[in-house]
Amino acid sequence: MDFSYSAKVDDLRTRLQRFFDESISPAEPRYLEELGRNHAAGTPWLPLQVVEQLKPKARALGLWNLFLPRSERAPQGLSNLEYAPLCEIMGRVMWAPEVFNCSAPDTGNMETIERYGSEAQKQQWLEPLLAGDIRSAFLMTEPAVASSDATSIQCSMRREGDEYVINGRKWFASGAGDPRCALYIVMGKTDPAAATHQQQSMLLVPANTPGIEVIRHLPVFGYDDAPHGHMEIALHEVRVPAANLLLGEGRGFEIAQGRLGPGRIHHCMRSIGVAERALELMCQRLQSRVAFGKRVADQSVWHERIAESRCMIEQARLLTLKAAYMMDTVGNKGARAEIAMIKVVAPNIACRIIDWSIQAHGGAGVTADFPLAAMYAGVRTLRIADGPDEVHRGTIARLELARHAVQAPA
Repeated sequence: MDFSYSAKVDDLRTRLQRFFDESISPAEPRYLEELGRNHAAGTPWLPLQVVEQLKPKARALGLWNLFLPRSERAPQGLSNLEYAPLCEIMGRVMWAPEVFNCSAPDTGNMETIERYGSEAQKQQWLEPLLAGDIRSAFLMTEPAVASSDATSIQCSMRREGDEYVINGRKWFASGAGDPRCALYIVMGKTDPAAATHQQQSMLLVPANTPGIEVIRHLPVFGYDDAPHGHMEIALHEVRVPAANLLLGEGRGFEIAQGRLGPGRIHHCMRSIGVAERALELMCQRLQSRVAFGKRVADQSVWHERIAESRCMIEQARLLTLKAAYMMDTVGNKGARAEIAMIKVVAPNIACRIIDWSIQAHGGAGVTADFPLAAMYAGVRTLRIADGPDEVHRGTIARLELARHAVQAPA
């Protein structure tokens, strides 16, 4: 496996890092100021102008839709391995991926429509998503069941003539708070009597369809994540054309598995960037503070934590790159062990390093004066999003046991 950067990727990394240094990092205070004004005015869900003003600049530099490989509609799209170091840079600032049209859940939804959608569906929904004209949400998780098992979802999709009628309740519909969110990809059951993994289907549902009720937004660790938001949504007799079905009836679980692979690896790539920034902030803080007569950085306990942080980041990065390489060469199914491993490793090491960085900052670490508290909230959530640690560890264990299967004694 060769993880060296090609000339193309090296050029993109240089341009992206320069854009971060010149445009993203200086905009962080303005982002917080604008977000604060919107909250004070009672309009937290308004798109932020500081982000919108940066998008044309990123697009003009060719830093747009880099996540989507093998698409005629996004010829600039990179392989997973090529995208990894760029996604890591984007992850250093939580809101930055949107500037490059590379933010979740839109990336996963665009990849889903590209891979499984009809030509008509692509023209109607994929093209405006790739252009950044609209946003989208993915509705799979439900409050009434253990959604770590996707086969347990209860949202019903009843076929009536040329329409499907949807009834159910979803939550953690990330992105549904944005007023530009025009499309939901909804997973539900079309045939409860079918085999377990053939009961589910996915439908493209316009967000303004009658019968959709946004019940509330769900704060995560107290953060509302506006203007993105995580919403609880009820669907009451929601009717959509049968032509809105993705791939075919009973193919929903299959689509979910195909969608979540790239989404998970993107989260892991960004988590490495978060961990790098947390370590950077930790080192800066430790060297700027004096306690008990010497710099805090000279206390040996912090030497251990800094060294351990660097080791964990390098290990996680290598596993991320291996998973990306495997996805590119043998496909998501062939890379399921590597995807499961990095999904466990990346958010866990990032959580640990952010926690140490918070400790290094003392009381300041838990305030909004530094990004660490928000970083922790976001990364800690990833240990549940796209499948909890326990599910991924179960996958790893089953694959390992299968490798070493032995005949049981009679």
